[in-house]
Parts: sequence; structure tokens; C-alpha cells
Amino acid sequence: MPDLLSPAPLTNATEYSVSEISGALKRKVEDEFGHVRVRGEISGYRGPHSSGHAYFALKDDRAKLEAVVWKATMAKLRFRPEEGMEVVATGKLTTYPGSSKYQIVIDNLEPAGAGALMALLEERKKRLAAEGLFDAAHKQDLPFMPGVIGVVTSPTGAVIRDILHRIADRFPLHVIVWPVRVQGETSGSEVCAAINGFNQLPANGPIPRPDVIIVARGGGSLEDLWGFNDESCARAVSHSQIPLIAAVGHETDWTLIDLVADRRAPTPTGAAEMAVPVKAELEARIASLGARLRGCMSRGMDRRAHAARSLARALPSADAILALPRRHFDEVTGRLERSLEVSTHRRRVKLDGLRLSPAVLSRRTALLRRELLRARDRLPAANRRQLEAAAARLPAPDRLARLLKRKLDHDRALFERVTRRMRPTALAERLSGMTALYAALEARRDRALDSRLSAHRTGLAQSERMLGSLSYKAVLKRGFAVVHDAEGKPVTAAASVSPGERLSLEFADGRVDALASGEAPLKPKSMKKATLPPEGQGRLF
Repeated sequence: MPDLLSPAPLTNATEYSVSEISGALKRKVEDEFGHVRVRGEISGYRGPHSSGHAYFALKDDRAKLEAVVWKATMAKLRFRPEEGMEVVATGKLTTYPGSSKYQIVIDNLEPAGAGALMALLEERKKRLAAEGLFDAAHKQDLPFMPGVIGVVTSPTGAVIRDILHRIADRFPLHVIVWPVRVQGETSGSEVCAAINGFNQLPANGPIPRPDVIIVARGGGSLEDLWGFNDESCARAVSHSQIPLIAAVGHETDWTLIDLVADRRAPTPTGAAEMAVPVKAELEARIASLGARLRGCMSRGMDRRAHAARSLARALPSADAILALPRRHFDEVTGRLERSLEVSTHRRRVKLDGLRLSPAVLSRRTALLRRELLRARDRLPAANRRQLEAAAARLPAPDRLARLLKRKLDHDRALFERVTRRMRPTALAERLSGMTALYAALEARRDRALDSRLSAHRTGLAQSERMLGSLSYKAVLKRGFAVVHDAEGKPVTAAASVSPGERLSLEFADGRVDALASGEAPLKPKSMKKATLPPEGQGRLF
């Protein structure tokens, strides 16, 4: 067993610190591998860090190499790295002394070939198609007459110029441009944010909500258009409540949003033609339809007039309708005169048959007198029988007494209850309760009045402060003055002042009289109106 207390053997080997060894290795690796191209598959990619840098690894079937992409480089990449993508990375190798690892600092990142991107694109396409994002049932119809058009594109390219020029030629409308990058690492996220932003605009907000959205970009390679193949961008297009037209690339180019969009245009100019109709064609069509409508109305009125005349010919005339009633009236008129004569004769004969004489009238009067005397004799007996029947219906005396006693007892009990309620103590208690109630109501009234007066005082103070801030006298305190004429009206133009006219200058602390001197400025005889841009869409550039 060696002796731990024995001295160490002498040696000429140089001692290095850990930092010196790490620094030497770092310089050696960076000198030998200052510029390399590495082909491998991306592994462990989780997107950019909160700092903007991206950390992942490149691997093949036998080895693994750590990689880092700094924030400035990430912004320059033409496509977004994804897990499992085969790429060619250009950069330099270096070491990380903190964990004794070596890594590649990537300056440029390219897909390993169009085949790799196409394979990734086909895989996304199959997955989104399986979810139903490409189904025709989910696509919306474009509005025939949109009022506002939203365009998602770069504000500095020729695409926006072509779209605005085409819309102005066909049907000038209000166009809102949402500027985005159409190429690079952030293009997909910016396009997604623009689509969601247009959909979140309120219907009656300060910025009008578009009726249709156009996502446009010029042609380019698969890498240039890769941002429009982003899965989040495709889902934003699918969830858009506003109809969307995709116009990315040329006619032979296609992206995922072309398949998800409600309509695909071969070019940005074609998207503008799909979005709006031709105003001149609409006016011509409306004029043609108006002429056809007027012709139809004229022909319809003619047909109805002809039908009315045909029906009038089939109807009988007024003379034919009134012929029979008129003849019957004439016959009845002739019979009426004869009937009056016959009726008068019959009544005269009947009257002549009546023999009125004093003896007949005397017998009739005597008969009526005898009937009156018999009725007078029967009247006392009838009155007596009626009184007896009424007396029989009256109650017996003892029953009447009981009823009267019950009535008196009820009235006495009612009187006692009323007198008990009217005792002085009860009245005092009632009066005390009412006094307390009145006092509480007066206190509530005073508090309500104080609260209302306080609110009015606060509102009056706010109004006074607002009036002071909006009053022109606050401007006078900054050195300005108001010019009034002799009648006290404000003078707003120098041309309206004549030489020698008396004026009044109002300052913040009072007024000063003044007298105009010199010559009045000449009023322009004519002035061309400034050429103003037409109402509607303003110029973007």
C-alpha cells in the first residue's frame, strides 16, 4: 500500500488550468473548422428561445452535433426550421467550455433539397386534408358587391400596385392594406396575424371590417413561398369568417393556403378581378334590365287593357240590365193609382155603414158606467185581502224582539271595540310611532338633498373646468388677441377690414381700441379650386 504521506515524484510536465485547456481547444477547433457545411436531420427543435436564439441538434444515423442559430441569423432565414427536416447548415464549429461540448454556429440554413421540402409539404397536405380543411363544404361564397377589401401583402412590392390599379379600373372601393413580410422566417406568422386581425375588427368600428380578404405575393421558388405553407397560416385561413382569396405566386405555383382558401387566383391581378365586378358592365346591365322592365310593364299593361276590353264586351249593357226592373216599375205605377181608388172606396163604404146616433152613444156610456161601479164595489175587499197577506208574512212578536236584541248587542260590542281603540294610551302610542316615522323621513330627506347637492356641485365644478379648458380666453393668456369690429363681431379676415375702421382688440386682461391703417388687401377675383383626390381609397405611395 503506497504511503500517502510520502512526497510526490518530481516531473517536468507543465500544469494547465481548466480554462486554459478549454480556451486552447476552442481556438484550435475554430481555426481548423472556421467554415464548414454540415448535412443532417434537425432534432430537438422547439422554436426560437425567448431571447430569439434557436438551439437544436443535427444528427445522422451514427452521430449528433449540437447547433445554435443566433437571433440576427434567424431573421434572415428563408424558411422556418422544423423537427425532422433534412437541411444543409453552413457555419463554424466552436466549443462551449461551460459543458465541454462542441457545436456549430449556423450562419445559413438550407433544405437538403427540394425533395425534402416537397415531402414535408405532402405530409402536411395529407394531414390537413384528413382534417377536412380542403373540403368544398367549408368554403364561403365571395360577396358580389364588397364595400371594403382587405389586402395582406408587402406594401413595397409591385403586387399591391397591381391590385390597387386593377380595383380602381374595375370598381373603385375602399382598400385596407395590412403590411406583412412575404418571405423569410416570420412571413407565415405575420400573414396568420394579419388574417386574424382582420377577422377581429368590429363591424361598426373606427376601422371598417373588410368584406373579402386577398392574400397576395409574387412568384418565387419553393423556399421563397415556404411561409405560405405554414400550418398555422393554413388554419387561420380555414377559421376566417371573412371570405378569402389566395393569390400567391404564379399560376403554376401552389401553397397550402391556396387549397384552404375560399377561392384561388392565378395572379394578384386575377384576385382583384375576382373580388370586384366591372362597374361599367354593371351599369350597362342595370340599364338593360331597366329597359326590359319598362318593356315588360308596357306589354303587361297592354295585355291587361285588351283583357279588360274583352270582358267589357262580354258584359251586358246598362239598358239591358235595367230593362226588366224599369218595365216592372211602370206596371206597378199603373196599378198603384187604381189600388188607391179601390181602397178609398172600400173605406168610404165601411164608414157609411156605421150608424152613429145619440141613443147608441147613451147605451155605450151606460155599459161603461156599470162596469166602473162593479169595480168600485170590489176594491175594499181586495184591499183587505192584500193587507191580511202582508200581515201573515211579518215575523211573530217574540221573534222580532229577539232580532232587535241581537242587533242591539252587536251594535254595543262594535261601539266598545271602537272606544277601546280610541283610548288615550293607544292614541299616544300611535302618535309617538308616527312622530318617529316623520323624523326618520325628514332625516332621509336631508341626506338625499345633501347627496344630490354634492353631486350637482361636483358636476358643476367639472363643467367649469371643462369650460375653462375649451374657452378661447385660455388661448388669450398665451399672448393671442381677438379682433372685433365696431359692432363687436369677430373679424376673421384682413380683407374685411377697411382703412380707418375702428377696431377693438381683446386681450386676456381687457380690451383696447384701435384704428385700422394702410390699404386693405385685394380680394382675389378668381381662384382655381385645389385639385383634391377623389373620395374613397387614398393613395398608398
